[in-house]
Amino acid sequence: MSTTPRIDVNAVRDSLYGKWKTERLEARRVASDPRFQTIPGQSMEDHRARVLEQLGGLVEAGAIQRAYPSDLGGSDNHGGNIAAFQELVFADPSLQIKSGVQWGLFGAAILHLGTRTHHEKWLPDVISLKLPGAFAMTEIGHGSDVASVATTATYDPGAEEFEIHTPFRGAWKEFLGNAALHGQAAVVFAQLITGGVNHGVHAFFVPIRTPEGELLPGVGAEDDGVKGGLNGIDNGRLHFTNVRIPRENLLNRYGDVAPDGTYSSHIESPGRRFFTMIGTLVQGRVSLDGSAANAMKGALAIALRYGAERRQFPGPDGRDTVLLDYGLHQRRLLPRLAETYAVAFAGHRLLETFDEVFSGANDTDENREDLETLAAALKPLSTWAALDVLQEAREATGGAGFIAKNRLTGWRADLDIYVTFEGDNNVLLQLVGKRLLTDYAAQFKDGDVAAIAKAVAGQIGEGAVRFGLRQIGQSIADLGQVARSVEGVRDESAQRELLADRVQTMVAAIAMALRESTKDLPKERRAAASAAAFNAQQAKLIDAARAHGELLQWEAFTEALADFSGDTLTVMTWLRDLFGLSLIEKHAAWYLVNGRLSGSRVEAVTAYIDRLLGRIREQALDLVDAFDLTPELLRAEIATGIEAERQAEAHAHVEARIADGTWPIHEKELRKRAQAVS
Repeated sequence: MSTTPRIDVNAVRDSLYGKWKTERLEARRVASDPRFQTIPGQSMEDHRARVLEQLGGLVEAGAIQRAYPSDLGGSDNHGGNIAAFQELVFADPSLQIKSGVQWGLFGAAILHLGTRTHHEKWLPDVISLKLPGAFAMTEIGHGSDVASVATTATYDPGAEEFEIHTPFRGAWKEFLGNAALHGQAAVVFAQLITGGVNHGVHAFFVPIRTPEGELLPGVGAEDDGVKGGLNGIDNGRLHFTNVRIPRENLLNRYGDVAPDGTYSSHIESPGRRFFTMIGTLVQGRVSLDGSAANAMKGALAIALRYGAERRQFPGPDGRDTVLLDYGLHQRRLLPRLAETYAVAFAGHRLLETFDEVFSGANDTDENREDLETLAAALKPLSTWAALDVLQEAREATGGAGFIAKNRLTGWRADLDIYVTFEGDNNVLLQLVGKRLLTDYAAQFKDGDVAAIAKAVAGQIGEGAVRFGLRQIGQSIADLGQVARSVEGVRDESAQRELLADRVQTMVAAIAMALRESTKDLPKERRAAASAAAFNAQQAKLIDAARAHGELLQWEAFTEALADFSGDTLTVMTWLRDLFGLSLIEKHAAWYLVNGRLSGSRVEAVTAYIDRLLGRIREQALDLVDAFDLTPELLRAEIATGIEAERQAEAHAHVEARIADGTWPIHEKELRKRAQAVS
């Protein structure tokens, strides 16, 4: 009788579905319908027309209304809405993202930045798709620097109108879905100017086309044409030449202009007002995080099922060896399987925090700040990981993975843009790094360089810094004492301390370098010196933010273990350990240079990872079965068992010819026989 533990696939499946299982299943039913699925090789024009038609199908299916107010046809279900959206990546990423433009950006901007009058006037038509729209934030010349957009909205009190204007090409709104063809209006982000005073970026509802598709006076548009992916979306650019809109078209939840031009806002600080407005649109990052996790699941379901069937090169038993039995193949795919689980569980925590804020259940300033930091930390890691997993899965499936019908190349192309839209990943991580520095500095309001240096050595006692999902206790004095052996590194608390200490030490070192840069300088020279020092530390700061995101993922995986028991807990703990120890191995140079681990202990980590890979190889198919991805969702021929059928046919053919004596003798065997006779 085998003593190998087996997971309860249903228990793991439920945990992966998370809080909004019902909504995810509903979305998967939509994604399983051929009407909503990708047609590989379709022309850009045909793909765009098909996706627009599919949006109407989503409306009919009731698939997009969840986040809107119940009295406007929605269900006030913010978390469920995002959960369902994330599943549409299995249908067609172009459909998913174009629906996100219409209802998650254009519609959501009206919902969250407008007031009740705006909701009643425009949202019913937005929801029904009678009013397709664009989200005109990004400019060619400003990209992620939204606060510096150059488009202006200048108020004319005599006419009680705003004049929307793009003064030069660098101010043109670019990369906008629905801009090239289908959008009839846009939410335009522009500098609000009234009475000669610039009150910063605000959002305006601006009509751009007639229902027949004709551009309105003063509005210009260009088509971005063929892209690297997502060619079912009509991305384009918009520009405005003195376009007049009514005063009431200002989405005025956070700032308003009276008929006489007087500006008012309940948020006095312009900077805080801007970040509050932008913060209401964080759902795009949350959406991409979970979508990336789903693409990772799909890629690994394909690659691992194929790898468990495809045979290559003779083994000891004379038959070709299954790819997944090769140590290198396990090294390529199984740590990424562990990472996928970590990304998924961290995504659940992010989505739950999002729902707490947007449902009003816990809409505090602190929770909003945590939400923004979590989204900025996790979206980069998950979207980068998705590209990595898709590429590795493609390579691990050889030429078969390069065939479009097996999905991997299409997903890889479509998800490429995920790393730079809804916030460039490196820019987002810089925001996280600044938050870490702010939280760190708060510990030393009355301290000095000596206090920070002491913290760098890991000797600050029990002080804690709030980092979003949890509080990291800083009681680490000598992690070399913790990780004396493989057993020590396998311990949950040791993994936590190693990962947390890396974040804290990196942040502390950066903080000390920044503080040293202005030490003893006269006041007039400090700003320039501080800017130069920050620039010098920028790459290190982003590394620290990535380390912070990895810690959050590990923490979320560890918290998820509470859902399991028995054999399932054993296997899931192995998988968590594989994720955690793979991070430590990945950053081994840092742990060695900083004296946290010795060379022999790093070797022990690698040796234990190899043992874990052997164990998890036996669990791999159960772990991807827990993703619950049906053939209708995957639609990859190589994941249907066809390779096992081919291998069985080949094996049966050989066995039959051996049995009937018609299998030819190999030249090497003939020589052996001749040598034996002689």
